[in-house]
Amino acid sequence: MTDASAPLIVGLGGTTREGSSTERALCAALATAEAQGARTRLVGGAFLAELPIYDPRPGGPTARQAELAELVRSADGLILATPGYHGSLSGVMKNALDTLELLREDARPYFTDRAVGVIVTAAGSQAAGTTLTAVRSIVHAMRGWPTPFGAAMSVSSASFGPDGRPLEDRDAWQLDTVAGQVVQFAKMRLQS
Repeated sequence: MTDASAPLIVGLGGTTREGSSTERALCAALATAEAQGARTRLVGGAFLAELPIYDPRPGGPTARQAELAELVRSADGLILATPGYHGSLSGVMKNALDTLELLREDARPYFTDRAVGVIVTAAGSQAAGTTLTAVRSIVHAMRGWPTPFGAAMSVSSASFGPDGRPLEDRDAWQLDTVAGQVVQFAKMRLQS
């Protein structure tokens, strides 16, 4: 594949805190996707924090909401990353996903025909597990194909090295697996 025909993988997630472990995990997964021949685009926590609360009433989307919709519309695959807050996904992540209601009338609505990898970071395994289940259910509702493997990581900001990679082999393996499955599926779809 040439660079222009390489799949575009959009990474959506993070928190409002700069340098969060969630955004670091997402960046590490996107780096793996690039190493496997994909183009990538990060839609991180700072962007998500600027989105207004999604309002379905008439009036049209804001420029930021339209930008998010266009990025997802152009994606061949997605990686979603959220912290596990109180057993579920964060408010900024849920708002971003709600904003994608803007894609409902598209020829390829929501996440149709796209693999969606999920990364959840939490301070403990219980929140990571319940959040992973919640996000995968949302991906199904949005007509996406959750990757067979979802990363549920118990991490902190100290879990990553200066190169951005996780310090623990098991965490690196999880992120590499999610990214690899999204890229593999996107390449198959582009070649069909």
